[in-house]
Amino acid sequence: MKRIERILLKIVIVQFLFLLLAQCLLLYTPLAPYVNKVYEYEGVTKQEKTKTIETTVDHR
Repeated sequence: MKRIERILLKIVIVQFLFLLLAQCLLLYTPLAPYVNKVYEYEGVTKQEKTKTIETTVDHR
């Protein structure tokens, strides 16, 4: 059982290191806008205005 626990612990540590590496890559490099698709989902890169429609619901 101890052997399996050691293997699982090593896997968790390696996974954590890859998570840190990926976060650093996305947050602190000039490569981030090309890799991170959140900018496209949020619409940050588009400078066009969109039409908005306001609706109201009257609950009486």
